[in-house]
Amino acid sequence: MAIVAGLDSSSEHTRIVVCDADTGEIVRQGHAEHSGERDDPQSWLISLGKAAGTGQLADVRAIGVAAQQQGLIALDSAGNPVAPALLGNDKRMQSAAADLTDTFGGRTAWAQAVGAVPQAAHPVSKLRWLARQDPEAASRITELLQPHDWLVWQLLGRPERRTTDRGDASGTGYWSAATGMYRTDLVELALGHQVRLPEVVHPAAAAGHTPEGLLISAGTGETMAATLGLGVSLGDAVVSLGASGSVFAVHHEALTDPTGTITSYADATGLHLPVVRTLNATRVLRGTAELLGTDLEGLSELALKSSPGAHGMVLLPYLEGERTPNLPHTAGSLHGLRRESMRPEHLARAGVEGMLCGLADGLDVLRARGVQVRRVFLLGGAAELPAVRSLAPGLFGAQVVVPEPADYTALGAARQAAWALSGGETPPVWPAAAGHTFDLGEEAAAWQAVRQQYTTVRDQAYPDAFGPAQDGAGY
Repeated sequence: MAIVAGLDSSSEHTRIVVCDADTGEIVRQGHAEHSGERDDPQSWLISLGKAAGTGQLADVRAIGVAAQQQGLIALDSAGNPVAPALLGNDKRMQSAAADLTDTFGGRTAWAQAVGAVPQAAHPVSKLRWLARQDPEAASRITELLQPHDWLVWQLLGRPERRTTDRGDASGTGYWSAATGMYRTDLVELALGHQVRLPEVVHPAAAAGHTPEGLLISAGTGETMAATLGLGVSLGDAVVSLGASGSVFAVHHEALTDPTGTITSYADATGLHLPVVRTLNATRVLRGTAELLGTDLEGLSELALKSSPGAHGMVLLPYLEGERTPNLPHTAGSLHGLRRESMRPEHLARAGVEGMLCGLADGLDVLRARGVQVRRVFLLGGAAELPAVRSLAPGLFGAQVVVPEPADYTALGAARQAAWALSGGETPPVWPAAAGHTFDLGEEAAAWQAVRQQYTTVRDQAYPDAFGPAQDGAGY
């Protein structure tokens, strides 16, 4: 049988899964922490070597690489970094992102150009920041890579050809998922001069072969790889519950959103991943739990003692401001307080319902643009809470799947490697992610009433937050 491997290089560690290319069965796994600084690319490479150092890659014929997204590795003419890598949603870049937005003509101009309005996480914002903070280093930049691009280049022995994939490219702020083209003028706007950018290869293509003949596939970002590993397809959405939240779905076309609410990413198969983000997800549950003197499990238990609608209480969950809707300077608020509703179980229920309704607003933004959502994959530690699992199908208006914990990013990278090795037109069919499925049931009208209660309060408090197309779109 043919054996393939997938690498997941996150901000903290490298994971390797080795799989049968035909069936997806996991043969063996490896793991190693990054031993050096997080912004040192050499530390990622050393971690990769340690994870593979016990023979994990023996007999492997192809490798797929997935890595943390939206990092920036700026190289000089000798191929060496001019500064430490700039990673993740670095808040130092917020002013640079705002400046770029204004300089190019505003949110609509950016959305039309590349499907995204600059945020602190985008490499284009990092370029602007670096040009201002360290102009000497910026002047020496001759090419740009992201973490997965850099790792692929190293595995191939630093060849003349540099590659990336459309998934990672779509998160740069200077490549358009709609046109499949770089906007080099935006790079020059941010940095002040032109640089070399990696070739965007087809999802099923090989980035190259190592001197030993090992195929290295195109690779991709961690979100795109996890989507491939989960088996998400058209009609599926993913809701991720971190401290903040993200909502994305597989769609057949790129979406241009002049408000910037939707960011138009590409996936790892040739389709698209429109994304809507919220600033408040699990932090809402933790804050409510702390207020009630309990933990998340206790909050869940309390919430299930209440009834749908939390006895008339509505929590607008905008504890850190909000992106969806765009209310950066607002705060959370509690509505519908009556003497009979002032009980711990009703406040707990309002916290869970408020968080999920905020995420359902994100789903409805996508639905209003024609994105089909028949099934929702719910990810994150809070997805294990019984109250979240019980309420999510009704408030999302769709079947909910909570996958069992697994290295989905590494599995997606391995599946991509198997695809490149086979030369097929579509990725190989591997078993769907194991998990628990929760159906909407026969109480849709009751859940619609809960959503309506929430949206009525939301629209009274913020009448211009959403247009009528979003209200109740899930039903």
